[in-house]
Amino acid sequence: MSTAHPSLPGRPGKIIAVHVSHESRAAQRGRRPAAPSYFFKPSSSLAASGDAVERPEGTELLAFEGEIALVIGTPARRVAPADAWSHVAWVTASNDWGLYDLRANDKGSNVRNKGRDGYTPVGPRLIDARAVDPAALRVRTWLNGELVQEGEAGGLIFPFAQIIADLSQHLTLETGDVVLTGTPAGASVAVPGDVVEVEVDAPGGPSSGRLVSRVIDGPGGFDPAVGSLPAVDDLQREEAWGSREAAGLPAAVPVISPGLRDKLLKAPVAGLSQQLRRRGLDNVSMDGLRATRPGTKLVGVATTLRFVPNREDLFRSHGRGYNAQKRAFDYVREGEVIVIEARGERGAGTLGDVLALRALARGAAGVVTDGGVRDYATVAGLDLPVFSQGPHPAVLGRRHVPWDTGLTIACGGATVQPGDVIVGDDDGVVVIPPAIAEEVADAALAQEAEDAWIAEQVAAGHPVDGLFPMNAEWRAKYEAATEDGA
Repeated sequence: MSTAHPSLPGRPGKIIAVHVSHESRAAQRGRRPAAPSYFFKPSSSLAASGDAVERPEGTELLAFEGEIALVIGTPARRVAPADAWSHVAWVTASNDWGLYDLRANDKGSNVRNKGRDGYTPVGPRLIDARAVDPAALRVRTWLNGELVQEGEAGGLIFPFAQIIADLSQHLTLETGDVVLTGTPAGASVAVPGDVVEVEVDAPGGPSSGRLVSRVIDGPGGFDPAVGSLPAVDDLQREEAWGSREAAGLPAAVPVISPGLRDKLLKAPVAGLSQQLRRRGLDNVSMDGLRATRPGTKLVGVATTLRFVPNREDLFRSHGRGYNAQKRAFDYVREGEVIVIEARGERGAGTLGDVLALRALARGAAGVVTDGGVRDYATVAGLDLPVFSQGPHPAVLGRRHVPWDTGLTIACGGATVQPGDVIVGDDDGVVVIPPAIAEEVADAALAQEAEDAWIAEQVAAGHPVDGLFPMNAEWRAKYEAATEDGA
């Protein structure tokens, strides 16, 4: 594109975007920032109304984000919030396009996924900032003529004045700089052939007009020898589309009810295994795994991570940067167990103290891996149940490439799906299909009570013949004792 832009007074020295600033977007994402955070977009990403936006060949998650753009009029350096708006000369519409396929290894910088040519259209008209109340501004987005986003400045977590004042603490906002102030809920994916329009206005007052972008197919040709390749997983799909439902994904991992969790905490793994076998499930034990700390009890819902055998070219493209392993630990939900397929390969660590701390901070129920653990003593000292093949000092690149998340895996010889119930203790770890978890827990606790009564009889001197398991005579005595004690 040329150095001039039809809607701006000049080529901006910098474009700064806010990560999350609308309450509705924070609620949609399930995480509300305590303070604003930012990323830069290059001025070469600027585009005008009517320009095409390319989705490269071989990618799928090109997402639009309608936003209010502020254009700086006079330089701002260490300005107070009360004076910040006076440094804004104009307001207009913007679309903060991003290619989620390239997001993983950027980890918040958004250089590749949002910095591509044509990924920052603004315009078509400028609104005089002095002619509007900043709190009354709104942004709306249409996808193929259907209204899909609407957000008002009154719904911002961080008002415009706070954003300008905060940025000016750290750098000088210069005349012509553009600040993209975040998108409301409703941002989603567009495909070639779609038309996306964004408008900023003060209802009943001035308007930017509709900023029009047409999505077209673009060239691919990413070179793995130069940088990471496009890669998507269900987490990226969920965030690009806005929800699991919109992305066509199955419902989110179910949460174990407090009542079921209490039962599973009391039920021994040996008893659960016995009840599963009685129901025809004899391949649900993750063999060879032990807790880092004896006496540990683990109860949670599985979220999965898969490692494949190390291959140097694949490690270069998938093992570095913000890879699948780091994403799994960054996005684990409260009550989930990260279950790792490491093919029983104990010759390298599959997590260490930093990732264990991250899982703990996220509220994870624990980690299960059929590989090794680095920083073993430190991990054992954390209040986080971890089951593994044991310690190993080497980093994962010695044996593994972190490949993908959120899919059916094998761990310790057992098949594990996201949403399965995971229970572990000193006897090992079992996986329970969620549909029968309550039934199995109840049966295991009932068996536990029965076994405790049998143990009392053995301790009193009775022989085990006919008592364990109980014959009809002993069964009648047990039922009578249970009724008397009820």
